[in-house]
Amino acid sequence: MAIIINLDVMMAMRKKGLTELAGEIDITLANLSILKNNKAKAVRLSTLNEICKALECQPGDILQYVEDEESPVDTDGE
Repeated sequence: MAIIINLDVMMAMRKKGLTELAGEIDITLANLSILKNNKAKAVRLSTLNEICKALECQPGDILQYVEDEESPVDTDGE
């Protein structure tokens, strides 16, 4: 996956637990856990907005782009 969600890092920096943050942004604990553990396939902008408000951060503090590693190229034609 090329996008990494660093929600756990920001939560630790702000000393907020999963239950506390879930209550503040009105999201289920299960869905927030999926985001926190980098298992989400998508995130709504409205959810990202609420997370940023609650953690007093920017989207770039939570989302990080990392290039996928490419497979080695087979140079001998096999």
